[in-house]
Amino acid sequence: MEEDARFEDGQARPLHLKALDADDLSVVSALAQDAVFPVGEMQWQARQRRFAVLLNRFRWEDAIAQTAPERVRAVLVFEDVQRISSQGVQRGDKDVVLSLLAISFEPGEDGTGAAILTLAGDGAIRIEVEALDVTLKDVTKPYIAPSKTVPHHPE
Repeated sequence: MEEDARFEDGQARPLHLKALDADDLSVVSALAQDAVFPVGEMQWQARQRRFAVLLNRFRWEDAIAQTAPERVRAVLVFEDVQRISSQGVQRGDKDVVLSLLAISFEPGEDGTGAAILTLAGDGAIRIEVEALDVTLKDVTKPYIAPSKTVPHHPE
């Protein structure tokens, strides 16, 4: 006889999510909200048609249970990328730190479209894709957030 899963049996595990449509992407967006990253951690691999960002992601999925707010290094990868453009991003200064507010998707024809990374301070990165294929994967163990605070957005 099988037993039902219990909350107590759960344990924190690294995220490894795939988004193939706008609904999936909204989950990735929620979990990547308030991630920070230096401009130098963005990489556009034109030959592989891939855009990747190494993020310092706030661990929203465990924020209530944490004794201290945590972050984790995570890789956000967009596949089948045709073109990248940005607004309000100083790409020449690799040490400028950007803060990710949301990821959205503007559909085009026949599955094409554009993923939009909305950044704090009116910045944005537009990632035009042949088909939506996004991965968010934690790549380190969680660590206590240097600010020791939970990100807050005034309403």
